[in-house]
Amino acid sequence: MDREELAAWLRLVETPGLGLDSARKLLAAFGSPQAVFACPADAWREVVPAPQAAALSRPADTLSSLVETTWRWLQDADGRHVLTLGDAAYPSLLLDIADPPLVLYGIGHLRLLQAASIAIVGSRNPTPQGIDNARAFAAHLSRDGLTVVSGMAMGIDAAAHEGALEGPGSTVAVVGTGLDRVYPKRHLALARRIGEQGLLLSEYSLGTPPLPDHFPRRNRIISGLSRGTLVVEAALQSGSQITARLAAEQGREVFAIPGSIHSPQSRGCHALIQQGAKLVESARDILEELQPALAAAAAPAPSSEDEAAEPADPVLDALGYDPATLDALMARTGWPAAELSARLLELELEGRVARLPGQLFQRIAHG
Repeated sequence: MDREELAAWLRLVETPGLGLDSARKLLAAFGSPQAVFACPADAWREVVPAPQAAALSRPADTLSSLVETTWRWLQDADGRHVLTLGDAAYPSLLLDIADPPLVLYGIGHLRLLQAASIAIVGSRNPTPQGIDNARAFAAHLSRDGLTVVSGMAMGIDAAAHEGALEGPGSTVAVVGTGLDRVYPKRHLALARRIGEQGLLLSEYSLGTPPLPDHFPRRNRIISGLSRGTLVVEAALQSGSQITARLAAEQGREVFAIPGSIHSPQSRGCHALIQQGAKLVESARDILEELQPALAAAAAPAPSSEDEAAEPADPVLDALGYDPATLDALMARTGWPAAELSARLLELELEGRVARLPGQLFQRIAHG
């Protein structure tokens, strides 16, 4: 993206009191952040409440500085990224959750966002056995090609990242700060390794400190990126329980490793198993459970011979098989918005195009 587009996205997501839901409504109504801010306040009030519309008209005092800092951060080193909801590289699994982040910051390999992934989470104060289990499960799953997603917290998260770095699946760390900070600080070396071999990911702008409410919130991204979530050790009331609940709400698998009935760190896992989580004793248990979903996700796109009977359509050709915004399709086809919207609706009714959250469109492959 260019600097002007970056500035528009940052102004939208950094507007105080706006929130993700209202921001998505504005994007759905106007198509892009630039289009939002090209409209008068009267148009905003038709989409969001008047106080939010008023906030939109007053850019934050720190916006210019944030845009400058973020733009310079992007230019200063390779492997730094800012993804928005309309980007083709935006993780497709996150589009299925109720509140996908509008902007993601990354350091490392973006290809891991489209890889088959498993979340591994657990206690910040694990037992030695818990640490060994997390590292061993992560290493096994990574060697089998699964990307391990966790939160780079102390304890189980760190062990999972370290184990995952041993295999080709590698790891994604979803953090609760801006990517110009590392928390906890003792994970500086681990964060550097993940940035080089895996991916560091955050929805928080540069300079954001480690505030307490950020960490439960980022858990929806950890579970949302993953086909399933494995809880290694957890107390009854814990962030890992939150991640497992979010995974279940998102329609993903939940796994738990049992432990001693005398250990407080096993009670969260036992409660999850009682609620329907799959009890696992080895990484193979997870791979067998996820195999149908992984096979479906890895199914090849239809070949040209498969689609030979389907007549060429300029909108489908322009869409390809990655999600795209209406603005992007207008640029690719040269069609006006009204004509393009009408054709997309026809294709949607025919089951050839799906409308995704964030005013995105995606071609449906038929085998």
